[in-house]
Amino acid sequence: MNLIILISLTLFSTTIHAATFEVVNRCSYTVWAAAIPGGGKRLDSGQRWTLNVPSGTTSGRIWGRTNCIFDGNGFGKCETGDCNKTLQCQDFGSPPNTLAEYALNQFDDLDFLDISLVDGFNIPMDFSPTTYGCRGIRCAADINGQCPDELQVAGGCNNPCTVFKTNEYCCTDRSGSCGPTNFSKFLKDRCPDAYSYPLDDESSTFTAPGGTNYRVTFCP
Repeated sequence: MNLIILISLTLFSTTIHAATFEVVNRCSYTVWAAAIPGGGKRLDSGQRWTLNVPSGTTSGRIWGRTNCIFDGNGFGKCETGDCNKTLQCQDFGSPPNTLAEYALNQFDDLDFLDISLVDGFNIPMDFSPTTYGCRGIRCAADINGQCPDELQVAGGCNNPCTVFKTNEYCCTDRSGSCGPTNFSKFLKDRCPDAYSYPLDDESSTFTAPGGTNYRVTFCP
């Protein structure tokens, strides 16, 4: 193959997507994986789903939905993580859902990533780079089994903002006082690397070089 053509094809392929995300279900039950961008896919135990995500994507997220029923046209509902009652998600999921969040090729061409419990918890998760040897993030505690009574909901553990709808928990007024609460401390004690409330940036945001590939694992 002509060297110029080979270089052109290589440059073209690297601009099509900045990162490959492999989504793996290691739970003993079916998870309906969801992604923005990406849509959704049913993953029985042991199954995988590969996503190619464009360079510069921001506000990306991957999560799992549980106890879903969809018809042949992809319409239905899920007990947790539902996205407007469709298999192919175009909108964010409804709480509670454990989130892998990311923004690609940002400041200094770094990817920013986190696991967030700000929308609650439904499935244990690991979110790890598979290239460049960067540190991964994990939240695999039994949060559903230990969830405070006030936050318990079918299939998961809700976030206090959804339950109480106050600035103390939602941090809607960023100029006011919004800090850790007893509920966020419950989450942080069990998953120290995960976001436990909306302003929990310092200990919960991680970076990797642009072009890194990733794996999101349910029930690691």
